[in-house]
Amino acid sequence: MASQEELFASVDALLAEEPQLPTPAERARLREAAGITQARLAQALKTTQQTVKNWENGRSEPRPPRLEAYQRLLEAWAARHPKDPAPAPVAAAPSPAVPAPAAASEAEARGAASSFPAPDEAAAVSERHTPVRTSPAARPARAATPAVDGRFPNGPLVVLDGEGNAYGTGGIVLDCPARSIAELVEWTLRDAGLGASRLHRHGKDSDPLVALTREAAVRFGLPERLEDRRGLRLEEGHPVLKQLAKAKWQLTRRGFGPWARIYRPAQGGQRQCVQLAVLPWDALDIRAWPGTDAMEPADLARVLGTYARRVITPRGSTAVSGLELMTALRPPTRAVRDTATGAWVSGHNPGSLGTTPLDPAPPEARPEHPVAQGWTGGFLDEEAYQWVRDIDLLTGAEAALPYAVGLDINTAFLAAAARLTVGLSAPEHVTAPTFDAKVPGCWLVDLSHIEVDPRLPSPFTPSGVRPDGPAWYETRTVAYAQELGYNVAPLEAYLRYETGAFLDPWHDRLKSAYVDTMADLGVTADLDAPAFLAAMEQHKDADPALAAVLAAVKATVKGGVGKLREGPQGKGYRDGGRWPALERPTWRPDIRAAVISKARVNMHRKMANMVKATGMYPLAVLSDCVVYPSKGPSPLDFLPYSTSGKPLPGVFRLGPTPGAAKLEGVQNMTWAVDLMERGYNPARRIKGGDAVLDDGE
Repeated sequence: MASQEELFASVDALLAEEPQLPTPAERARLREAAGITQARLAQALKTTQQTVKNWENGRSEPRPPRLEAYQRLLEAWAARHPKDPAPAPVAAAPSPAVPAPAAASEAEARGAASSFPAPDEAAAVSERHTPVRTSPAARPARAATPAVDGRFPNGPLVVLDGEGNAYGTGGIVLDCPARSIAELVEWTLRDAGLGASRLHRHGKDSDPLVALTREAAVRFGLPERLEDRRGLRLEEGHPVLKQLAKAKWQLTRRGFGPWARIYRPAQGGQRQCVQLAVLPWDALDIRAWPGTDAMEPADLARVLGTYARRVITPRGSTAVSGLELMTALRPPTRAVRDTATGAWVSGHNPGSLGTTPLDPAPPEARPEHPVAQGWTGGFLDEEAYQWVRDIDLLTGAEAALPYAVGLDINTAFLAAAARLTVGLSAPEHVTAPTFDAKVPGCWLVDLSHIEVDPRLPSPFTPSGVRPDGPAWYETRTVAYAQELGYNVAPLEAYLRYETGAFLDPWHDRLKSAYVDTMADLGVTADLDAPAFLAAMEQHKDADPALAAVLAAVKATVKGGVGKLREGPQGKGYRDGGRWPALERPTWRPDIRAAVISKARVNMHRKMANMVKATGMYPLAVLSDCVVYPSKGPSPLDFLPYSTSGKPLPGVFRLGPTPGAAKLEGVQNMTWAVDLMERGYNPARRIKGGDAVLDDGE
């Protein structure tokens, strides 16, 4: 029999064979505590984001040499961010003395910040949670899936029909005995077991969402159609509003509309808030959620639940949800200990936009903005391309080709948001600055001397027309002029010296949502180009529910970017006045300009590389769609590949990831030439419909 010393030696040898890593959940916690995204970690370890994701959900384990490097990093993070045995509650951000309308409505709905445990601690809670409480007459949930968070055993949302059936995620069906909106809110908070864990350790949990079908709306006394088509809210004095007031429930200042938030002030750190989506009032725009208007409640619950799991529980339109996702992943505040009193107080969360709205520089603002009143120095014009080549520059050989083929860039704005450094502080005015590509801002500079082949659009204007004098440009546009080999000498600038990759976690989450949904539809990254094109022809028919999720993810990207520069609404607005969106810290037209500038520069760079590789020039560009003349009806007939079959670097390449291209549409070349001769853009109609430019606004 082996001695104790021999056994110890054997065990020590076994322990020395491989480094011991924390649990997958702890790995994720440590990374999030350090403020590092999965993509950044993957870059540091020279691997893929999916691999890191697999390490953190337990699907796979790292191998040498990454294993040792990963362990070293985790040990350092563990020393800096020990797991708190009893996390202190996150203090609510101080409210302004007199909140503006939009800010006040948000403050009313949110109340005090949540003191729920962090996601990794919630996993332990789930092991000891009690089943969701229902009324005695309610039947148990059917086909329930295992709960991720014990506080929300039935998922983030339900879709309610007219018979009291509440359809949730994973096939779950709950009985809802409520007969009024007030009772529905009580049931949702007390018995339904709905909600979702916060996306960031310093953030807030998502409030439960209840979507009302037409029949459910009628059951609760709501009209099938809103009479107020401009304000989109229930008229004052409606019986439903009286019921809510009697039960001491409150509404945000937006009132009771398609996306109504009903709440009471938080008590003991516990929020009491329910989000309603009234489907017959067009809560789901079918342009962003195609096909959902004809879906059964169970199918709609699957669509919304998948979106909630991969993106965020919907809070409104996809544009609103896109903006909310930015804040959910970069919360403005965190709990910090006051060194003088030892109490936990609300402090700024590094890398976020904070809680105070910042006015833009005059050239960054919309013309109606207060800071732009009296401004005569011109405005930043960083928009997506709308360009058509001059018909006189079309050669006979090009016109003789049989096809015009359109390529579309997958979620071009999302691809541009990756690793994008933006300003986090207020702009500072500088005269005669030396250009620095690392400093976000807008620069007054003359780029009219830069020669660009007229068969390509100018990279400096949305119209593609060469600038005729000094103009304001975002940093990425000026940097591209330098990249082309030209000297730039700015006359003045408005710069932001506190910087950060604010959109990184937003990009990473939406990229994963897009790629995962595409994979579920049969379009995966391992497909070769012909198989990819074949899969794309039928992917929307594979599963209408997932096709709706995919469309919503794309709309979330464009809408979220568009919301960064949201304009005033309502016929009563007058130029120079403030509007509600200006009271959000996320009203940041400079960040929107940075995203669009980078997307347009990326498009021009690829078109220029196509010229170098093939000698081919585009016919037209519209936002993220470019049209080329082609000898065949497929992108494979003109995209350049190496002798080994791989796409040449720097040009358009086919694939299912953000920034890669897919086939947008094919038409006869004579059709494209006819449109060009009449001054129309072939890229607008290459798909065969009447598509329009959609930049999220």
